[in-house]
Amino acid sequence: MSKQNIQTLKGFRDFLPKEKMARDFVVQKIKEVFEKFGFQPLETPTLEYASLLLGKYGDEADKLVYTFTDRGERQIGLRYDQTVPSARVLTQYQDKLPKYFRRYQIQNVFRADKPQKGRFREFTQCDIDIFGSTSPLADAEIMACTYEALKNIGFKNVILKFNDRETLINTLEKFATKEVSVFSLIQSIDKLDKIEPEDVVAELVRKGLDQTQAELALTSINSAEKSVNLSEIEQIVSTLGVPQESLQFAPTLARGLDYYTGMIFEIIIPEYGVGSCGGGGRYDRLIQDLGGPNTPAVGVAFGFDRVVEAATTLELLPNNQGVEVLVANFDQKAQKATLNAVKILREIGIKTELYPALEKVGKQLKYADQNGYQYILLIGEEETKNQTVTIKNMKTGNQKNININEIANLRQV
Repeated sequence: MSKQNIQTLKGFRDFLPKEKMARDFVVQKIKEVFEKFGFQPLETPTLEYASLLLGKYGDEADKLVYTFTDRGERQIGLRYDQTVPSARVLTQYQDKLPKYFRRYQIQNVFRADKPQKGRFREFTQCDIDIFGSTSPLADAEIMACTYEALKNIGFKNVILKFNDRETLINTLEKFATKEVSVFSLIQSIDKLDKIEPEDVVAELVRKGLDQTQAELALTSINSAEKSVNLSEIEQIVSTLGVPQESLQFAPTLARGLDYYTGMIFEIIIPEYGVGSCGGGGRYDRLIQDLGGPNTPAVGVAFGFDRVVEAATTLELLPNNQGVEVLVANFDQKAQKATLNAVKILREIGIKTELYPALEKVGKQLKYADQNGYQYILLIGEEETKNQTVTIKNMKTGNQKNININEIANLRQV
């Protein structure tokens, strides 16, 4: 095997056990809340007909779709996102889905993008959506569920910055010209959290506004007030349990995508400090534009990799996600008692590894320490004769000999 073949493809990643356990922990905590809020799991195939995927987001996005011809001479594409497949599902199974379909979907997507820091060709998307309802109750449910999912992971502070397209469009459309559409204005305004206001003004001037109008556009959007619809959503979200201090009206928030039609919001974890950890909003026409039925919708996409990184950085992950106990294997005569101890530990739900070779105890202690196991359990000739086990706490160094029937109490060592 050549060296070229013993590394991952560019833009793709391996997740070794520690990283994978971190990701699994975050998924578990998020799913607990999704299901508590009544969202149902959905999975779609990795492969779709290329014709379903292409032509939905424009020429630039089409270049990022992985396509190929299969053995049946069909044009196939790898899943680019979760929205287009969802549009297909809503069309294909509309007689089997509830009127107000709530779905969550956590799957990998693929994009033939240029790999760089934080950008990969395969990555996980984590979405929830409510289809079929135009009620502000649906918008509020998405926001409340988002907040609780992040709190369930362990984040102490979660900020939901929110706005709506109505506020943006109504405020900015008077500054639009033939050269600069209102959507072009919104795309520039959306950069206010990344670049200085004067740089946004300069960009608007380059697009075709005069200096005075560009400055006035920024002044107007900064002083805009919440719409009636947004105020109602905020009230419902608050009633659902999201603290008022976690809700921040941000009139310059734009979320750059033209398909949003109403409320929009972004997730901020202040202690993490690396920008948005996801966002979403209402998109009442997108499903129909993607070829599905005329279905209003509201949803959010979590920045899954960022959320995992934030949980890791802020030390929210449990220390003993993996194997908790290593059962040593150093005495052939004690093997039956050793195997019995392994069986008991697993029956009571303790993650247990049996050392898979007869070797000196020193080597096995080193192995337990290197792999971060909390405990090592040892059974030799004396333990076998007395029907006991010796437990060593690898973190504290404490060691205790206990009766085999008390093995469930090993965490007290």
